[in-house]
Amino acid sequence: MTAVSLAPVEVRRGASPVILSLPHTGTHVPGDVLDRLNGEGRRLRDTDWHVDRLYDGLLPQVTTVRATFHRYVIDANRDPSGASLYPGQNTTGLVPLTDFDDNPIWLPGAEPEEAETRRRLEAFHGPYHAALAAEVRRVRELNGVAILYDCHSIRSVCPFLFDGVLPDFNIGTNGGQTCDPSVEAAVEQICARAKPYTHTVNGRFKGGWTTRHYGRPREGVHAIQMELAQKTHLASEELPFAYDSGRASALRIVLADILARLSRLAGSLVSPN
Repeated sequence: MTAVSLAPVEVRRGASPVILSLPHTGTHVPGDVLDRLNGEGRRLRDTDWHVDRLYDGLLPQVTTVRATFHRYVIDANRDPSGASLYPGQNTTGLVPLTDFDDNPIWLPGAEPEEAETRRRLEAFHGPYHAALAAEVRRVRELNGVAILYDCHSIRSVCPFLFDGVLPDFNIGTNGGQTCDPSVEAAVEQICARAKPYTHTVNGRFKGGWTTRHYGRPREGVHAIQMELAQKTHLASEELPFAYDSGRASALRIVLADILARLSRLAGSLVSPN
């Protein structure tokens, strides 16, 4: 396996048919952007805390593509056109103006304008997806198929975004459109028997722009999103969002099972010549 550092993207290349995308674990905020964030924004609360650590080492030869920049700079899992992923529902945008509790994150008058958003698209969003698209092509050419597994986490209680308490495992395939049915079924079966964890398929989170953009099963690219409730691997869902090794160890067993199953399944998804 080779490692390539392509700021604002980190890429680790492997030979497995599985690719892990990590668009929201980065915490880098350039100085000119940081100066415009208010106190709430500087807390970076909406990070996918420790998700890269959670998945590290679970599958030999897996490829990972990780954004190093924070989602407040620009959200790598949003449509670059700015179109909403969930029309009619509360969500955050390409360059968020608020956090997941609908609190403003920018100083008054410092909210990014259209020209600034375009600059960030070119400097951050574009390079991340160029790297991810390149790895999808490489892995598909190498294996005849690629399975893109998009890694996420969120607080289990966010009233602005959803009612009640979020299940532990939230599987998203945009209603089954982004992968072969066997991919969705394999992940759901493992989650269903992983007690005491709870799960849902295409509930509040149906897959973000990454899953929807790359998931083209007929072209040999299968994409699935996993949104984890942060209580599954953090000591607390509030600052300092500390990693809980005990909780994480139990969860890693399930996640390793998922990734191994997808890797084995990949061969059956290769179209005959």
